[in-house]
Amino acid sequence: MTPSRTIQRYTERERMNHWLVAACFLLAALSGLSLFHPSLFALTTIFGGGPWTRILHPFIGLVMFFAFLSMAIRFWSHNVVDADDLAWLARWRDVVANREEGLPAVGRYNAAQKLLFWVLVAAMAALVLSGFAFWRPWFAGYFPIGTVRLAALAHAAAAAVLIGAIIVHIYAAFWVKGSVDAMLRGTVSENWARKHHLAWYREVEKREPSA
Repeated sequence: MTPSRTIQRYTERERMNHWLVAACFLLAALSGLSLFHPSLFALTTIFGGGPWTRILHPFIGLVMFFAFLSMAIRFWSHNVVDADDLAWLARWRDVVANREEGLPAVGRYNAAQKLLFWVLVAAMAALVLSGFAFWRPWFAGYFPIGTVRLAALAHAAAAAVLIGAIIVHIYAAFWVKGSVDAMLRGTVSENWARKHHLAWYREVEKREPSA
């Protein structure tokens, strides 16, 4: 095997799905923040003003949710937490210090990525469920005003969790050199796969042995 060999990590369809979710997240976050506090209302100019922002925000959110759902269904089996993940988490200081030798072999995703995945799933579910409860004029009228107010509070809390999780996701992608390339080009180097996701690398080698 040559040092320059690359391994496919994501297909073109998976990358398109990811960037669709990312684009919708950015638009949903900007439109949601513009409606959250008067000091951020200027952001509504991006969407054509306050009324249009209020109209577009839930539809953008729905597109984001269903695009994310497609991605979650595709990758959920790779994000099941097991005993090796718990052992990996227990030695998080070694991970941060880039001392990954001796750690349990990591599959397609490490324990931190798996936990982030489930946080995203929970936040997305909370956003879409709470959003329906105060989506005017379509659904809010079916709920008591107390429920509508609680839903608005839950929606804001879930949005804060989601934004925080995405910030962590972006930071980690740049922190682990080579991770961004996987979502831009779909491939990673063989050395990257061996270092960060050894168990996944071994699975790939069994399916697609090199010459």
